[in-house]
Amino acid sequence: MEGRVTLLGHPVHQMLVVFPLGLLGASVVFDIVYLFTRNAEFTTVAYWTLAAGLLGGLLAAPFGFLDWLKLPAGTRAKRIGAMHGGGNLILVVLFAASWLLRAEPPAAVPGLALALSFAGVGLALVTAWLGGELVVRHAVGIHDDAGLNAESSLHNATARRRPTVRPGHS
Repeated sequence: MEGRVTLLGHPVHQMLVVFPLGLLGASVVFDIVYLFTRNAEFTTVAYWTLAAGLLGGLLAAPFGFLDWLKLPAGTRAKRIGAMHGGGNLILVVLFAASWLLRAEPPAAVPGLALALSFAGVGLALVTAWLGGELVVRHAVGIHDDAGLNAESSLHNATARRRPTVRPGHS
């Protein structure tokens, strides 16, 4: 089932989710480095990667929601998509609360802010797996003509706009 919103033949949601996942995960890594080094520069980096990750999540979410709306009611994919989206909403709230608990520029990170970020990254692992389940097991966001020898999505995008005639064919 192809994604509802695509860019050059690829689902926009799948392209965008890598940014919040990477940035929010990186913020937790910088928090851990801070805990071991007590170097306040890592809290500043964590603060800003957290902010960027939240913005990325807010950008990716509407495209995922539009893809979810396209799923047929009563299917396992629709239920998994609801868990995936609901879990991601919760993790954005966890990370947003963690971000709000930090002073800017943060010289130290409150324990509750760390706990919320750690819980958020744990939940992100679950929701990322659910997203993978949607793509790999239920073919959500997969082009209908996908295959090991499928033509480039750029070719298909061009072919949809203007018909091409191959030599020897009328």
